[in-house]
Amino acid sequence: MTDHVHDLRSVREATDRLLTAVAKLDNASLSEESHLPGWSRGHILAHLARNADALVNVFEARPMYESASARDADIARDAGRPLEEHLTDLRDSATRFLATTEPDQDWSRTVELRNGVTDLAANVPFRRWVEVDLHHVDLDIGYELSDLPEEFTDREIAFLADRWSGRPEVPPVTLNASYGGQVWHTGGTEGTPVVLEGPKDELLGWLAGRGLKGAHLAVMAGDGLPELPPL
Repeated sequence: MTDHVHDLRSVREATDRLLTAVAKLDNASLSEESHLPGWSRGHILAHLARNADALVNVFEARPMYESASARDADIARDAGRPLEEHLTDLRDSATRFLATTEPDQDWSRTVELRNGVTDLAANVPFRRWVEVDLHHVDLDIGYELSDLPEEFTDREIAFLADRWSGRPEVPPVTLNASYGGQVWHTGGTEGTPVVLEGPKDELLGWLAGRGLKGAHLAVMAGDGLPELPPL
């Protein structure tokens, strides 16, 4: 089983990195575009705070969000706040999330996330770590995919490779890390097999639709870099 204690410690560290970086911004920079199309930096910060509260709902057996439209409305409502309000909300929501993980509980139980997705409670801390660290990259404030902890990158590649496995619109893909020797497999069973090779941050960028989305990966076999569906 996933080590949720370790992952919760990583969530704290990632949150501290995020808060330290965001505190150096100003109000004007929050309205500037992020790496996510259609979202300002303020939208990302609002989403991170509301995601923390949504995961509290998950642990307390309530729907993660009231609805998709309510989720979007909350983000839009909070995106334009001043920096200090964002920082306070990020800290307070992170504290609420971590407090929910402190009582004794059955970490092997199944919990429900968005859109009917289920997972073990023990995996939720890693999901929060992904939210914090990947969206830190999305802010476009100097934290890059190559800055992510190596453990995070390895685990998120494995997670996303599994997510795209069995998808008929994605050909069979082998991912070779250009250092470390790791190999991952993803995609379906139809079409010409593709072999991609490159640094792990580029492999992650392709799988997650981030950065240059694999533009610098070497296509060692197949018909070119496949296009993945949106996450």
